[in-house]
Amino acid sequence: MSVSGDLQRSEDPLSHERRSEIIASYGARGRKALKAIDENRVKKYRDFFVVVGIHDEYVVDGDFCTCPDVVFRGGRCWHIIAVEIAEATGRYERVDLWYQDIWKEE
Repeated sequence: MSVSGDLQRSEDPLSHERRSEIIASYGARGRKALKAIDENRVKKYRDFFVVVGIHDEYVVDGDFCTCPDVVFRGGRCWHIIAVEIAEATGRYERVDLWYQDIWKEE
């Protein structure tokens, strides 16, 4: 399933039917991604998307995420799926800052 292609064609991109398709395709990861969207935990900075996870914030850049699932297992995590859904639906918070500047402050 192509998350972005399918969602952009729908009037209500996160209708019950679309949500069911995402969950059918991605299982628990799809559910977590949708929950992040619903809770406005996907942020688009000037340089990266960031998903606020359960324990930390994770930077997502294309098919890469800084979470342990991707870093250690090479898996496709729910953070990446959440960003794809957010991009396709426009449901993300815009942050007019460079995320890399936040790293420097920490």
